[in-house]
Order: sequence, then structure tokens, then C-alpha cells
Amino acid sequence: MRRSSPADAKTLQCFLQTQRFRHQKTPTVYGCVLRDFQCFVVKHAADELPCLSIVQQWLRERSLQWPVHMVCHRARLIERFLEWQQAAGVIPTNPFAELHRDYGQSTTAIVRALLNEDVEAALQRLSPVPRFGSFLGQRMHEYVTQMRSLGYRYDVHERQLLRFDRFLQGHAELTGAPLPKLIEVWSTNRTSPQHLLEAQEVGHLLSKAMHRLDPSLAMLPVGADMYRRVRQQHRRPYLYTEEEIKRILQAALSFPSPKAPLRPLGLYTMLVLAYCAGLRMGEIVGLALGDVHLQDETIDIRETKFFKSRRLPLAPSVMEALKHYVTARQATGAPTSAESGLFWNQRCADRYSYGGVSNLLIQVLRRAGLKPTRGRVGPRIHDLRHAMVGARMRQWYRDGINPQSRLPYLATYLGHKDIKSTLVYLSITPELLQEASARFRKIGAQTLRSEGDPQ
Repeated sequence: MRRSSPADAKTLQCFLQTQRFRHQKTPTVYGCVLRDFQCFVVKHAADELPCLSIVQQWLRERSLQWPVHMVCHRARLIERFLEWQQAAGVIPTNPFAELHRDYGQSTTAIVRALLNEDVEAALQRLSPVPRFGSFLGQRMHEYVTQMRSLGYRYDVHERQLLRFDRFLQGHAELTGAPLPKLIEVWSTNRTSPQHLLEAQEVGHLLSKAMHRLDPSLAMLPVGADMYRRVRQQHRRPYLYTEEEIKRILQAALSFPSPKAPLRPLGLYTMLVLAYCAGLRMGEIVGLALGDVHLQDETIDIRETKFFKSRRLPLAPSVMEALKHYVTARQATGAPTSAESGLFWNQRCADRYSYGGVSNLLIQVLRRAGLKPTRGRVGPRIHDLRHAMVGARMRQWYRDGINPQSRLPYLATYLGHKDIKSTLVYLSITPELLQEASARFRKIGAQTLRSEGDPQ
């Protein structure tokens, strides 16, 4: 049995050259792992080609030497290598692709299943269930389709119905049971207030849809206290101070990024838009170069959360920050077409992804000392949107403007479908109470005195 040939070594070297590494030693370590896998295939495969049984055998033998998390990490490396080999025509098939087709997209979950004593049962548990495949699935799918035809996005309710559908598919003994019984059993599956509320909401949605077809069927209610119980568990928005905002912006400008010099200024500009314009993270990521109108001092926000596009006027200071960023962006040689991403990732020559921006801005919060080095505890970037609303309310009080008369305009600016969504962002702070008290002393108390004067 031959060892790995020079042709194998050349193939391996070509693959490593296509990868990007953060550390100088990474190619050496990865090369050792891949050479070990190549030699294993040559030694154990009759046709010297990787197949599922060979991959599984390699994983099991290496799990005796390495901890499971390391086996999973190196299995992902092997998968990338096999994908590259198949694309290059070196091997005819990639066994990982077949596994993903049948058992989902998580390589880690598949590797853990292959290491399980009962491989077949472990893999079977990973098999994705069909969408709306339960005995009520067709009715749920038709209901979602109908609501979307009326102009609703319906993503949240669709996910709720899909979770209920998966539960029904996993409990065949419930097939044909009445809806109240199904909701009752599902609600006991977990005891959190959020799950109980979701179960009641799904019951209400489905019973309402069934009631339209058969008025004799009763509609299931949602408990009056359920929303209050869930709200008590929701994380309250972090109320940034002006000093903390300055620290965040400074941390963004000093963000270490030697291989992407545009990144610090990009992060700074993103934070300016989040705080000064109240943009959502997805809206920031979705901005294209053509959405920025420097002459008009406006930006276009397209197809957002509630299917609403809007054009926002920006303060001169915000436009100045945008102009500075656009100029720096052009100097890097980034594409200037209108549809190219406004925030350009130099390392991958493409617009930033939502997850990439989220991770980078969380690092900025940590560098500013506002968030622990690990975990989800502490302020969120979305809280800047709350801070923008609070700052606008305080400014209206200072300017002698009745905030209530301006809330509909604020709702439109934020992209809300109605004023109720905007009211969620109104957090009572000492500064806001102080401004409200000052307005009352100036206007309200004077009005009360005039009404109490004898005629």
C-alpha cells in the first residue's frame, strides 16, 4: 500500500493557498491534519477515494486521541477540503454533502452522530421533518399563504406554526385529536411563560382560521395575563449615557484592523446611524451606495421590517460622518455602483453580513468597557435605537414642543407601522422626568392656576 504521493501533496498545497488564515502557524497545523487524513484514506480505502465508511472510521480513531470538540473542528476542515477536491474534479463525490442532504446542515451534529454507539438512531434524530407535514400542516400552510396574500409578512407566526407542526409530527398518537387538546398537550411540553404564550397564540390563530370555515367551532382565547408575564421576562433596554456614547464611538475609531483599514471608520459610521437615525441593524447592513444622497442629505431605507421603504432626512453632523466614510471608501478602490454595499468589507471584497456586523459591534461595546468579555449580558446595539428615541423626547421637551403631537412623525421615521410600536421605545429616565416636570411647571401649572382663578 503506497503512502501519500507527490500529487496528493500538490493538491493539498493548492487547497491551503485558497484559504485565509489569521495566524502564520495555522497552515502548518491544517496541513498536518489533512496529510494524516490523506494517508488514512490511501491505507484503508481500496480505491483510495474517501467514502462515508472511511470518514467515519477516521473520526472514530481520532476521537481516541483528541477531545470531541477538536474532532468536530477538524472534521469541518476535512469537509472543506473534500468540497474543494470535488469542485476541482479530484474526487467524484463528497460524503459530507450526502450527509447534509439527509440530515441537515450542521456538520458538528452529524459528526457527533457518527461517533455515537447507535449511529443510525443518532442520524435519524437529525433528519429534518418536512415543512407542514403533520395532519394539520396543509391547513396551517394555507392560512399562512392567505395572510401573506393580504400583505402581511407573517414570518413570526409562520415560525410558531412550524414549531407546532414539528411537535405534531413527533407525536403521531395525537393525530385527529381536537385542537384544544393539541394545544393543551403542546403547552405542557415546556413550562416557560414564552412557550405558554406561543401555544395560546397558535391556538387562537388556528381556531380563528377554522371558525371562518365552520362558525360552530369556538375560538380559543389568549390569557389576559400572559403578555404581562412574558414582558416581565424580557430584557429591559440599556439606557446609554452621553458619556458612554462617546466611549463607544471612540472605541470604534480605535478598533484594531490592520488588514482592513476602512473597518474602524465603517463601524463608527454604523454606530452614528444607529444612534442618530435610529436604524435597525438589518437596515444598516442593507444600505447600498445608491441609497445615500449626499446633496439632499437623505438616505433611503428599502423593504424593511414591515415592507415599508422610507427616505430619511439626516442631521448635518450625521451627513458629515457619511461623507467622510464615502470618501474613504472610494479611496480603497471599493466598487462605486449604486447597488454595491455601502459598508464594504475589504477582506472578502463584499458587503458585510448581518452576523459579521453584529459580532464586530459587540466587540466595540466590549472594548468600550460596557459589556463583559463573554456572554450576552450587558448592553445591546439595538439599545441605541431606544437611546435615540429618549434623546429625541428630551430635545422636544427642551424646545417646548408637545412630544405627543410629534410621536406619529417619530413612528414614521423609525419605520413602525403604528404608534403602538413606538411607545415600546419610551423608557422613563431621570433626565426625561426632569424635562417633563420642567414642561409641566412652565405650561401645566400655569394652566391650572388660570383655571382656578375666580371669574
